[in-house]
Amino acid sequence: MIGEISIDGVYIPALLLLVLVAVVLVALLSRLFVMVGLYRFVTNRPLADIALFLLLLAAVAWMTNRWGLRT
Repeated sequence: MIGEISIDGVYIPALLLLVLVAVVLVALLSRLFVMVGLYRFVTNRPLADIALFLLLLAAVAWMTNRWGLRT
């Protein structure tokens, strides 16, 4: 997953775009977890959020390679 993406001549690291997608997904899932009440079962919410972010980042990176989007 080494590479850059060119947007109007500006090269952006592919990992930065994957991180932005993961941050948006974490924000949406975090709000959903608050609405459902799943955070009641978590003792350390920031640690759970970091773990969720890392899992989603790994999933997004895996899916881009699986779909053939080599960056």
